[in-house]
Amino acid sequence: MKIAIIHYWLVNQRGGEKVLEALCELYPQADIFTHVYDANKFLDSIISKHNIKTTFISKLPWAIKKYQQYLPFMPLALEELDLTGYDLVISSESGPAKGIITPPGVPHICYCHSPMRYAWDMYHQYKNTQNKLKRLIMSPIMHYLRRWDQATSVQVTGFIANSSFVAQRIKSYYGRESDIIYPPVNTAQFSVSPDCDEYYLLLGQLVDYKRADLAVKAFNESGKKLVVIGDGNQLGWLKKIARENVQILGSLPFDEMRKYLLKCRALIFPGVEDFGIVPLEAMACGKPVIAYAKGGALDTVLDGITGCFFYEQNITSINSTIEQFENDFYLDQDKIRKHAENFSKEKFKEKVEVFIRSFLVN
Repeated sequence: MKIAIIHYWLVNQRGGEKVLEALCELYPQADIFTHVYDANKFLDSIISKHNIKTTFISKLPWAIKKYQQYLPFMPLALEELDLTGYDLVISSESGPAKGIITPPGVPHICYCHSPMRYAWDMYHQYKNTQNKLKRLIMSPIMHYLRRWDQATSVQVTGFIANSSFVAQRIKSYYGRESDIIYPPVNTAQFSVSPDCDEYYLLLGQLVDYKRADLAVKAFNESGKKLVVIGDGNQLGWLKKIARENVQILGSLPFDEMRKYLLKCRALIFPGVEDFGIVPLEAMACGKPVIAYAKGGALDTVLDGITGCFFYEQNITSINSTIEQFENDFYLDQDKIRKHAENFSKEKFKEKVEVFIRSFLVN
């Protein structure tokens, strides 16, 4: 069977690319189509072993670094892809990916990490961070992109959502039902450790919507130890505002990051994520998660068992929840680890294969 996998862009290895890797393992014969591909970032990945084809976006100036600037041209680029001869098309959607033209009768399965946040529910948040000229340009472009995004949703044979949160958004923006299959977590890379230092850990991209700033301010106030690992547009500013009890390390290699996960007291997760793999990586180490009670965390954190929720996205709520956690939470690392194993790569592949097979049979 000839299979095409469409992924929005391949410029770094994050949660979406972990899903793509699992799909590559499931379908080793598949061809991959993407807008831009930075081969240097995937030298150690199974993705690089596949036949990778790029759209005309990759031929535009500085495409690998400036790919987001070419967003208005991506719908056209997708529609120019010739998928004649393929028996199955799988799109991996977060940026523009699902808008390809499939041959008649060929199933198109969309694994949706999220409808495009910058076009839909976070549109105003993104727009307000731009200068006046970019805001003027952004309005008509996003209007066009939303209409195109909705129109192409009818071409999808079946939607898979990565969380209950995303399933709700698929229903709201596309009017489509979806099956929920959680992204794969490579639990085998982690193990339970009895070691525990006094610090809490914040791990991930340091960008506005992930609210690392909120965690740093909360720990500035409480005086408790916090270690922050990650990179992004907030990094420099967080270093300036952090007090002595908050250590900002920036980006670290995987092995170093894992050491901090193994020894932390708990992971702090203050943002609203579509799913969020990092909390499950912490749980795979037997570490609890203190998370904001919204988004994908509601699917992964069991309140009082694998972690605790705070219900208001502010400093007071975070610090009072941490106090309650320190006084009342009973830590059972084996139970936390066992919960994380429900989200393993093996379970992901099994569920995806069953879902796709149902469309091939019909």
